[in-house]
Amino acid sequence: MKKIICFVLISMLAVSCKDDDTIETTSIEISFANTINSQNIELNTGVYQTTLGESYSINELKYIISNISFIKEDGGIFTYPVEDSYFLIDEEVPSSKIITLENIPVANYNKIKFGIGVDQSNYPLNGVDNFVPTAEESQMLWSWSAGYIFFKIEGDYSSTGDQPDEDFLFHIGSHGTNLDNYKTVELSSDFGFDFTESTLVSIEADIPKLFNAVYDIRIEDKSDIQVDPVNAPKIAENASRLFSSVPFNLPE
Repeated sequence: MKKIICFVLISMLAVSCKDDDTIETTSIEISFANTINSQNIELNTGVYQTTLGESYSINELKYIISNISFIKEDGGIFTYPVEDSYFLIDEEVPSSKIITLENIPVANYNKIKFGIGVDQSNYPLNGVDNFVPTAEESQMLWSWSAGYIFFKIEGDYSSTGDQPDEDFLFHIGSHGTNLDNYKTVELSSDFGFDFTESTLVSIEADIPKLFNAVYDIRIEDKSDIQVDPVNAPKIAENASRLFSSVPFNLPE
């Protein structure tokens, strides 16, 4: 079995050296998988349990990934151009779960860093005009003045653990400077992310952690959370703990 690790699904050498000053670059695809018990989630049909004994199903799951950067072993950082570094992951759209990045300098990186949502310097809509149509079409905007929804999950739940039959929705984002729910995620690998050769990789979002990674969330306590200075930051913090890079084996 050949061990290959996570993060970049495919990387291909894109530029050949013409002289000593030429920097070799590569194109990279990062694959996201939203999972429960290490299985891809099933929209509308799957029924799952929280650690607090509630059952839930998911009808919609979307989140914004932004501000991607790669960190080398020596601490050097390559930051992907900010204006091109906003992506919508939509569980209902398989193609959205593969992010393609161009012109990454060839190097042996051991960490990747990204944001969930839109940081304050570009909030609500500054500097990311090319992403606005995507967010608007996908209903990830509250309004032109309020700005983006960073993380959205909707579905049904049952407080008793039975078949889910009551609606719930969590729409998490920032609201001006008073409620900043933008979070960053940094993932590393003991194997490194060597972009000098083809590498097969994925990032996994363990969705149940949304309810218990740091804070225990009981859906029955408040099933509609949006502009909420108490509960929205808790869900945002939990959401920042969903992600991991997952090593796996391929047949020889």
